[in-house]
Amino acid sequence: METTLASLRKIPLFEQLDDDDLEEIASHLIERRFPRNATVMEEGLTGDYMYLIGEGRVKVTKLSEDGREKILEMLGEGAFVGEMALLDQGPRSATVKTLVPSVLLALSRHDFLALLRNNSDLALHVIQELTRRLRETDEQASSLSFLRVKDRTKGLLRRLAEAPEGERRRTPTLTHQQIADMIGTSRETVTRVVKELKQDGWLAQEGKQYLVPAEA
Repeated sequence: METTLASLRKIPLFEQLDDDDLEEIASHLIERRFPRNATVMEEGLTGDYMYLIGEGRVKVTKLSEDGREKILEMLGEGAFVGEMALLDQGPRSATVKTLVPSVLLALSRHDFLALLRNNSDLALHVIQELTRRLRETDEQASSLSFLRVKDRTKGLLRRLAEAPEGERRRTPTLTHQQIADMIGTSRETVTRVVKELKQDGWLAQEGKQYLVPAEA
């Protein structure tokens, strides 16, 4: 229980809840461990569980009409996925796969809805997070329409970059293909743009992680 509570305290969705509320939530969670590249949920199928990311990282994807994978989001520790199918009882709107070995905390539809009915603070936090994601989706759609590929690349790297390390912020591990999938362009174009951003001095790279300015 203490390990689960520690994981819950790291999740922004629950950061304002007291210990009693956290213990109530923890009592309903099922810990599930997934290896790298495991499918957690699949687009189009029914869903009975949502997942909180205790450890690891996942990607959220959809298939285009021609069968290509489009990466919608990459999520790490503290995020949650799969709540939409629990709220509207519709099929999964996207596929979720692990990028690294991950520990996910599963919460059933029955328990999730009961918690929302009984805890107005939690319900409000869920609404706020869903609103934030909707705004982010709108911004991404707008950037695909109006911004140049270079600006879209910078915007994505800014969004994914984590806590500052001196004058820079570090992104998670990313390939050029993953960046291309997320901003709607080709891998070759991303390779060219990344090279330009390095030449401009805006971007640095360590392995498959990128360093962007801390003020970005």
